[in-house]
Amino acid sequence: MDAAGSQVANECAQYAGQRQNGFITTQGGNLLCSKIIHLITDNQVKSQVSKVLHECEQRRYKSVAFPAIGTGQAGLSSANVADEMLDAIVEFARQKSVQHLQTIKIVIFQTNMLRDFYESMKKREDSDSSPTESESWLSVFKCKLFSVKQSSEKKKSMILEKKVNLVTFQICGESQEKVDATESWIKDLILKEQFENTISDEAIENFDEMQFAILEALQRRKQVTIEILNKVTPPQIKISGISRDVCSVSRKVQEMVQKIKSTEEEQSKAELLYNLVEWRYLGSNDSFVAFDKLTNMQLEHARMAKKPYLNVRIKNKNYNVDLNTLRATDDRGKTKILQRVKKDEGK
Repeated sequence: MDAAGSQVANECAQYAGQRQNGFITTQGGNLLCSKIIHLITDNQVKSQVSKVLHECEQRRYKSVAFPAIGTGQAGLSSANVADEMLDAIVEFARQKSVQHLQTIKIVIFQTNMLRDFYESMKKREDSDSSPTESESWLSVFKCKLFSVKQSSEKKKSMILEKKVNLVTFQICGESQEKVDATESWIKDLILKEQFENTISDEAIENFDEMQFAILEALQRRKQVTIEILNKVTPPQIKISGISRDVCSVSRKVQEMVQKIKSTEEEQSKAELLYNLVEWRYLGSNDSFVAFDKLTNMQLEHARMAKKPYLNVRIKNKNYNVDLNTLRATDDRGKTKILQRVKKDEGK
């Protein structure tokens, strides 16, 4: 969501109550796509993929890219997700009414998941007894699996995919000597505009799909090639291309690195503080539930700074905490009792 930008986040908030068929559609924001379809996860992967494919066909989209749905926080098995997603794609592709959707991509970020999806696709090819039947869905759609980030067990370097438009110079002259001189002059001009910068930092190893999406978008918008070098220590990002674009992209990468380092530092501080004091709220079953560690730190810092109020989120709802009465109130006036417990006092 951060890579897509605030416009998309605002649209999601606006349409959240109007969702139909388990998804909402927003503009592409900062991402290089015209629309983003946001799924409301219900663990029915095949059904969700099928609904999205039919939505794309109905809206006459030519291509769509899926993540490995449900393999993140939902914790679904990547092998089962692969089977369900490909089942939905095969069934959709075999429908003769399909006219517009031509390319379906599944974006994989872990090597072990890539293997599961490959095996699932291979299984379908091997089990197809009729060559014409196999061709009916494999050739109609360009079904692509590609890995964006390698697992930490096997660090590999990679260059983000970039389409380069070649320019051809035809040089005519009175003699070979003048042609050669002109060729040399053109090459010098091109080289003067080229620049390369390498950023080295341990935080690069913690880049995830959000950071890679931003890098991919930057590479497509700017005249640069971005290479991630994970074999070296510390890991590096090499940016090469036109000087002005290399400088602007380098600044953006440095900001991304700094943001990750700041987040890691905050998490470390929150972990240390959580060992000393724990903030809780009264749950629905009359038992106290601990806040997440970052919110725990925010509450404790607000108390230390003698702030009267602090806004927090409890189960995706906004609450205003009165730090004097230790009560949290939501937008509808409902309250929750809070509790602050020092760890040395027991739980």
